[in-house]
Amino acid sequence: MTNDRRSSTIYNEADKYRMIFINGITILLIYELIGEVAAQLLPIALPGPVIGMFLLFLTLSLRRPSMAAIEMASTTLLSHLSLLFVPAGVGIIVHFNRLTHEWLPITITLLLSTMITMATTAIVMVGIQRFQNKWGHHHA
Repeated sequence: MTNDRRSSTIYNEADKYRMIFINGITILLIYELIGEVAAQLLPIALPGPVIGMFLLFLTLSLRRPSMAAIEMASTTLLSHLSLLFVPAGVGIIVHFNRLTHEWLPITITLLLSTMITMATTAIVMVGIQRFQNKWGHHHA
């Protein structure tokens, strides 16, 4: 194999990877856009990305489209997840004086919201498992 042919093959593999990633991120952004539009148009007190994520979950559960692109885009985004905490860290530094004055209500709110989130997640998970067990017995 000549060097030109080898570099052409590598270039094609890199292009293939980029195209799969672009397809996946496009699918994710389309679902987020649908969620944002739904949140603006419907009287639902949920953020648009949550609605979009729920719709993506329903689509993946019911239709099982090609998941390679979504999996690649999601894995790539998760590998850079720590970058998403930079704005939060900057916000903490910017509002440090406020945090020192209001640390008790902020701490109580964080603890309560964490406990409520964990309890809600557990209840939903148990409900989904019961539904899946019941669904599996009827359709097995």
